Amino acid sequence: MSSSGVLVIAGPTASGKTDLAIELAQRFDAEIVNADSRQIYRGMPIGTAAPSLQQLAAVPHHLFGFLDPTERYSAARYSADAVAAIAEIHARGKHAIVVGGTGFYVRALTGAVDLAPQYDEAVRERLVREARVHDAEFLHAWLSVRDRARAGTIHPQDSYRVLRALEVALAPQSGSRQGAITSLRSASIPYLKISLAVDESTLRERIGARTGAMLHAGFVEEAERIGEDAVAANAVGYPQAIAYARGWCTRDELRELLIRATRRYAKRQITWFRGEPEIVQALPQDVERLARESLQWVEA
Repeated sequence: MSSSGVLVIAGPTASGKTDLAIELAQRFDAEIVNADSRQIYRGMPIGTAAPSLQQLAAVPHHLFGFLDPTERYSAARYSADAVAAIAEIHARGKHAIVVGGTGFYVRALTGAVDLAPQYDEAVRERLVREARVHDAEFLHAWLSVRDRARAGTIHPQDSYRVLRALEVALAPQSGSRQGAITSLRSASIPYLKISLAVDESTLRERIGARTGAMLHAGFVEEAERIGEDAVAANAVGYPQAIAYARGWCTRDELRELLIRATRRYAKRQITWFRGEPEIVQALPQDVERLARESLQWVEA
């Protein structure tokens, strides 16, 4: 495997990660690996702000839109898949840029968290029973006690992610778990982990503009097609779009709900990445220089 290292570009939604990653990939002859837990699903390009067809054609992309929205996918599986994709990229003599705003994916990939490589059935059965008795807010409060940092990145009503995080937090600890998950660290691949710093006013403006564009592009129809029972249907904005489709709010109310939900999500992401191990907070215009200095990348 190449020792060229990996550039990880993280940060809140609407911070410009996708455009920057494509620009740098073209400059450094790199390929892009997804680190967004909803852009892995196919059929959801509008609501997840996935790269456009034009962007996908400009640079090779990996782990985008490959999973059915009804399928479950863990951070452990993501990390193994991402490392495999990076190995293939390096074998072709290319650089790899990982881009996305899912903090737990970034943390798993870089080896900054210990995860079980598979589910613990006993813990899962217990949580299924607990979920029948207790509501989502109770389960989220339980997660806060066991893993406050992780709980801070998950909406209290996102029952799937709360239960999955609890499953990881409650899994029996053992020596066999250490190093079991494939990561850049365990594979001895150097990396530079960056979180894009964007001022609040710019972020608010971009979120507002993106929301309008999403609605114009057919986001409500996309949400109806995915359905409320799909695993991926708890992504930011989809429950609100389904509510609108059922007549529970007006179009203007939907727009405000989407903006509010996205801003809250961005705030949680910012909080997460501020506490992310080894992360470098950087302005978008400084990322190229940092890649040159830290990874010794040169233009193709």
